Amino acid sequence: MEIVKLKSGSILEHKESYSRIVALDNWIFMSLTSGRDFTTRVMPDTTLEQARNAIKNVEGALAAVGCSLADVVRRRLFITRQEDVPEVMAYMGEVFRGVDPASCVSCSPLGGPEYLFEIEITAYRGAGALAVKNLSISL
Repeated sequence: MEIVKLKSGSILEHKESYSRIVALDNWIFMSLTSGRDFTTRVMPDTTLEQARNAIKNVEGALAAVGCSLADVVRRRLFITRQEDVPEVMAYMGEVFRGVDPASCVSCSPLGGPEYLFEIEITAYRGAGALAVKNLSISL
């Protein structure tokens, strides 16, 4: 068994000594991922556009370790402004429709004023291909 540590090229990964993804066997743990374009270093001005870019960043990192959004089992979303939550969550509903991971949403300041959205992912390689048993505890 080995541990795979994936870097995205973010300056902070080197400076702060962390990896974008740490993969241990089939478990994939992803660091908080912002909407900054890793190539141009541009950060969009709106929360929704940051969310869209962040999902692109997540998809690219997952693909690099043989996964996709279908393998996501947990997502943690950080949205700095409560008024942006409905729009961003509608977008997340589109992105994760049918995947239905466990989810958490927090509204609080992030690492700098330019950060309006970040996402953290836990995935399990191959989860998207498994049979699903849906249960409900609703009365």
